[in-house]
Amino acid sequence: MGYLKIVDAKSYLPQDRIQNKQIEEKFNLKEGYIKKRTGIEERYYAKNEKIEEMAIKAVEKISKTNDISEVDLIIVATTSSKKVMPGISNYVQRKFKIKQCMCLDILAGCSGFINALDIAKIYIETKRIKKVLVIGADLLSQIIDKNDLGTVALLSDGAGAMLIESCKEKKKYFSNIKAQEDQKDILTYEIGKNKGKIYMNGKEVYKYAVTNTVENIKEILLKSGENIENIKYIIPHQSNMKIMKAIANRLDININKLYINIENVGNTFCASIPIAMAEMKEKGLLQENDKIILLGYGGGLNTGSILLEY
Repeated sequence: MGYLKIVDAKSYLPQDRIQNKQIEEKFNLKEGYIKKRTGIEERYYAKNEKIEEMAIKAVEKISKTNDISEVDLIIVATTSSKKVMPGISNYVQRKFKIKQCMCLDILAGCSGFINALDIAKIYIETKRIKKVLVIGADLLSQIIDKNDLGTVALLSDGAGAMLIESCKEKKKYFSNIKAQEDQKDILTYEIGKNKGKIYMNGKEVYKYAVTNTVENIKEILLKSGENIENIKYIIPHQSNMKIMKAIANRLDININKLYINIENVGNTFCASIPIAMAEMKEKGLLQENDKIILLGYGGGLNTGSILLEY
């Protein structure tokens, strides 16, 4: 059996910061309205950048201190790419001249990064590959209705990348990934429909998120035989501060056990977990063999968690 090791994590955010004040003035809202309801103070918009360029810039940071020439697989989770082929992963391969590798782009809503990482683990476990770039990238500013406060207040652009390698040390790894077949289309994006904009039913998304995520985490703890007290951090998809607080409350844990950076980053969909991991690595928050849970949830509706040893 092959075991998985996180070697590095880096992120890229565009230069344009969109402050709450700009949005509140446009929608004639009181100062502090958005922060109170979402936990967000600012988000990032890309001006002239393509989604593949953001992914490349995140990987570029990894390449400065790691050899990625022998990467066997590049897998990209995204929600907002309008180009069917070539994939974002192919652009990354071309940029870094990685000759012998597989390239995959996957669509699994906001939880896509969890699916991407789990696919990488399966390839490593079967010893078909040794080194993987797992990337989350979303360019949401171009597919939101700028007159829809529900999405404008939340969504942001960004990319995050993780370099994963197989290792000999026995590192714990469990996944719990599910799709809800009985859910309505409460979070959708269809190219060409309604001019290709994201639609979100905020109330229904909240109900789904705070119920299914907690159930999912309880299941993975049971599956792994771990107690939540042994988990150093839960790194959730950065959806909305109210959702993350509700998750902590329902799990009966201190909110500080959740790593949260939504205040200064916003909701970047598939990029949110790797961006958070990059921040944590930069801050030195994770040590060898720390147990963590990565938690994704969103469009589909898809919910997924991974419990692993760092």
